[in-house]
Amino acid sequence: MKNFELDNDKLLFMEAPAPLLITSDRYIKNCNNAFLKLFGYEREDLIGELAFILYPTPIDFHKVGEQIWDCLQTHDTYEDERFMQHKNREVFWAKSRGVTLTPKTPLKFIIWHFERAHETSDIQLKLTPREREICSYIVNGMTSRDTGKALKISHRTVELHRSHIFKKLNVKNAVDLISRIVQTKGSFGS
Repeated sequence: MKNFELDNDKLLFMEAPAPLLITSDRYIKNCNNAFLKLFGYEREDLIGELAFILYPTPIDFHKVGEQIWDCLQTHDTYEDERFMQHKNREVFWAKSRGVTLTPKTPLKFIIWHFERAHETSDIQLKLTPREREICSYIVNGMTSRDTGKALKISHRTVELHRSHIFKKLNVKNAVDLISRIVQTKGSFGS
């Protein structure tokens, strides 16, 4: 009977509809099928890897790590919204929530839930729908010409939208834009 319960627990984890990840000291220990689908990886690509593989830049990885550490000093849970990176290099906005099962050494064992963010952030409220669309192309490293081709508009129109985005968000370039979006979404403990 115990083996069936253990097997059943593994099945429940692996087939849960929510993308789940287990980390130990920020190394990936396990993940379920929904997580693999969200990020586009095969299990063997992730198990044992540093979670860095899921972030668009080293700065994102380290900044989020500091926020997680600071929050888990006083709380058992951590949540935020942040940029993550699909295996195909697409950068997307994600919601994450983690709970440490080892509060005295908070990074030792954390269970995470991830999902693509669909709610409107403060930054999104400042931008028009077209500016938000162009912003997603900027974040994914596309040039004005490439963005124009993808959206079937002139690259000059894209540049005009970029200018408005940068002005509205008070940033100078694409790197500042990404940094501003990451910094706007802090950590929340409960």
